[in-house]
Amino acid sequence: MPATTPRRLSLQQIIEERRRADFVGREAELALFRGNFTVPPEDQRHRFVFHVRGNAGVGKTSLVREWRQAAREAGALIASADESAESVPEVLAAVSAQFAEQGRPLKALDRLIAAYRRALHEAADRLTAEGEAAAGASGGGSPSPGALAAAQAGLIAAGAIPVVGALAGGIDPAVVARGAGGLRAVFGGRARQQEEARLLAEPVRVLSPVFVAELGRVADTVPWVALFLDAYERTAPLLDRWLSDLLTPGRYGELPANLVLTLAGQRRLDPVRWGDRGRLVTDVPLGPFTEDEARRFLSGRGVVEEPAVREVLRLSGGLPVLVSTLAANPGAAGEANATAVERFLAGESDPDRRAAALACALPRRFDEDLVAAAVPQDGPHTARGLYAWLHELPFVAEPHTGRSRYHGVVRAPMLRLQRTGSPQRWTETHDRLAEAFAARRDAAAEGVDPERLWAREAWCRAALDVLYHRLCARPLAALPEALRTGIELCGQHPPVARHWARTLADAGEDADSAVVRDWGRDLLAALTDHGPGPAAALGLLLTRAELDDRSRAAALVARAWDRFRAGDPEAALSDHGRAVALDPRSERAHQGRAVVLRALGRYEAALADLDRAEEIAPAWAWAVRERGETYRRMGRLEEALTVLDRAHALGPSDAVPLGSRGLVRHRLGRHEEALDDFDRAIALWPEYVWALVRRARVRSVLGDPVGALADLDRAEELSPGLAGTEGERGEVYRATGRYEEAVACYDRAIALDPGYAWAHGSRALAREALGHRSRALADLDRALELDPEYAWARAQRQRLGSGEAP
Repeated sequence: MPATTPRRLSLQQIIEERRRADFVGREAELALFRGNFTVPPEDQRHRFVFHVRGNAGVGKTSLVREWRQAAREAGALIASADESAESVPEVLAAVSAQFAEQGRPLKALDRLIAAYRRALHEAADRLTAEGEAAAGASGGGSPSPGALAAAQAGLIAAGAIPVVGALAGGIDPAVVARGAGGLRAVFGGRARQQEEARLLAEPVRVLSPVFVAELGRVADTVPWVALFLDAYERTAPLLDRWLSDLLTPGRYGELPANLVLTLAGQRRLDPVRWGDRGRLVTDVPLGPFTEDEARRFLSGRGVVEEPAVREVLRLSGGLPVLVSTLAANPGAAGEANATAVERFLAGESDPDRRAAALACALPRRFDEDLVAAAVPQDGPHTARGLYAWLHELPFVAEPHTGRSRYHGVVRAPMLRLQRTGSPQRWTETHDRLAEAFAARRDAAAEGVDPERLWAREAWCRAALDVLYHRLCARPLAALPEALRTGIELCGQHPPVARHWARTLADAGEDADSAVVRDWGRDLLAALTDHGPGPAAALGLLLTRAELDDRSRAAALVARAWDRFRAGDPEAALSDHGRAVALDPRSERAHQGRAVVLRALGRYEAALADLDRAEEIAPAWAWAVRERGETYRRMGRLEEALTVLDRAHALGPSDAVPLGSRGLVRHRLGRHEEALDDFDRAIALWPEYVWALVRRARVRSVLGDPVGALADLDRAEELSPGLAGTEGERGEVYRATGRYEEAVACYDRAIALDPGYAWAHGSRALAREALGHRSRALADLDRALELDPEYAWARAQRQRLGSGEAP
C-alpha cells in the first residue's frame, strides 16, 4: 500500500500559525474562555456572552483569534463577522457561508437570503427606471443623480439598506420620502411582490426567526456553536437592537443553550439598549501588555538588547500594536506612531475632526473651553460640537466631567506624531493652552492670600498646567523657572511638591526632552524614596541646578524648613545661616531663622532676625505676625496683641495672625473676642487644625462642650493622630465632669506623645476627681520631670501633697 503523502499547508495556514506563535500574554482571558467549554450550559458558572473591550491596538482581534482557535479545539461550529458586514442580513449571510464551509449549511436561511437579494436588486432596478422615466419626461437623457438617489432612498426608507457610514446624514429627507412612495407604488397590488416588499421592508423580522430555527437544528449536531462579532464599536448601531432582541425570550424563537456569543469592541455596551440582558454579558476589559508580556513578545521577535528593549517599552506604553511595530524595527518610532493613530481614528473620515482629535491630545485633560484653545476656530466645526464628538470616542475617559482625558496609551503616540510631524504647530498649540490655563490661574487667585495660592486646588492645578505646557513648548527655556517654582513648593507647600515633580516628568516625556525628563524622574525618586519631606529634592536642586545666589538661598531656606519640621533645628539653623550669607537681603531667610531660634527659646536672637526681615520688607505681614507670635510665647501678651493687630491689617486674608490673636485674647480672658478671631480664621482657612483645636478650648470655657467636641472631631478628621487634639478632648470631658472619658483621652494623647507634659498634668486632676490620689501625684511628678519649668504642675503637686482641695 503506497505511503500517504502529508497534506501540504496553505500559505494562509502558515501565516496563521506564525501569528499564533507570536501571541503572548492574556493567560487569564484565554483560561476564562477555554474553561467555559468545560462547564455545561445548565451550570450557573457557564457564560453565554463575552464582551472583549479596549482601545484600538490593545490586542482585541488577536485575543479573539485565539478564542476562535480555543472554540475550534472544543469542537465548536464557528462563524465570525466584522464591520465589513453592514447590515443584519449580511451578518446572517456571512455566518451561513462559514457554517456551510464546515459542513453545516443553513439551507432554509440561504434560500430566504437569496430571495431577499433578488428582490433588493429588482426593486432598485424598478425605482431607477421610474426615476429615469420621470427625468426623460422632463427632457433629461441619462439617469440623473436625483433619480438614482430616489431609488436608493426608497430602499433606505423601507429598511432594506442601512443608513451608515458615508450615507449617514447624506440624503435629503424629501428624497427619502419620494423614494419610499415610489417603492410602495412598485409593489402595490401584487401578492407575491407584496411578500417580497415585506422581506425588503422588514428583513430582520423575516430572516431572524428562520436563522434561530436553523441555528437550533445545527446546534443539535455539534458540542458547541461559537459566534464572534469583531469591531463592534462600528457595527453596534446596526446590530445592538437585533442582538438584544435575539436574546429576549420569545422574540425570534429559542436559541440553543450551547451557543456562545463573543463581541469585541472599544466601548462598553449601551446600558439602555441591553438593559437587564447586560447581566448575561461577561465583561473582559483589555489593557496594555505588562512589562513581562512585552519583553516576552520582543524576545520572540529577536529584540533582546536591553537598551533597545527599554526604548520600545518607553515608546509603546505596552500597547500591543506599537510593541509589534517597534519590534520589527525598533528605530521606526514615526511609523509606529502613525500606525497606532490610524487605528485609533480609523472610524473617522472627516479630516477636521481627525485634526481636532490629535490637537486635543495635547492638554493632559480638557473641557469645551480647552478644545476651543487647542483647535483653530477657522474650520467647519464649533468647539461645542467637537467637544461632544470627542466624548463619543472610546479612548476618552471621565467624559463630561470637565476633566476629560485621553487614555494614556492612546495619547502618547498622538503626541509623538504631532511633535515630530509639525514642530511649529506643536509649539503654537502648547502656547495657546498655556495662555488658557494662565487665565484660569489668574481668575482663581482673586480674593486669595497670595501666600496661600498653592493651597487652593483650582489655582494649583491651573498653575501646574501652565508649567507643563510651557515646558512642552520650549523645554530648555522653561526649565529654570520650573525649578525655581519647585524650590518655593518644597519650602512652603510640601504636599504639592510631588505633583510639581510629576509635571516635570510628564513634560519631559511628552516633549521628548531628556534633560526635563531626567529632572522629573530624579525629583520624583527623591520625593518618593526619602519619604514626604522634600529635603532630598532640594539637595538635588542645590547640587545639580545652575542657580543664582538668590535662588540658591531660597533652596537653602526651603530645606531649612523641611529639616525644622523633621525635628532637626540645628541643621535648619545651619541652612538658614548659609542662606543669609548668600543673600543678606532675603527676608525669608531671616524670618525662617527667627522661627527656629524661637523654638529653641532664644527669643532675643529671634527678635533680632525679625527686625532685619521687617527692615528689608516693611509691609511683609509674615514677619510681623511672627513677631506677634514671639511676643505671645514670651508672655508679653499686650505687646503681642498690638503687633498681631498690625499683622492682620497688613494681611487681612491671612488666617494665622487671627488665630494667634485669638489665643492671646483667650489668655487675657477676653473669650468672646477670642471666639470671634477663631471663627474668622477658620472661615478663611477651613483646614486650619491649630485654630480648630484652640477654638474648642474657648468654646469649652464659654460653656459650649458640643461645639468644642465638633471642632475636635473636625481637627481629627483633617489631621488624625495628633496628641494635642486628644488632650483638648480630655479637657472638654474633664470640664463637664466626664472624668473616666477624660482619662481615656489623656491616655491616648500620652501614647501618641509620651513627652506631653501638659497631658500628664491634666490627667492628674481627672484622676484626683476619681479619687485616685496616688496616681494623680505620679502624673504631676512625671509632668515636672518632663518640664521642670512647668509652674502650674508644681503648684498642683504642692497642693495635692498637702491634701488641699482643688
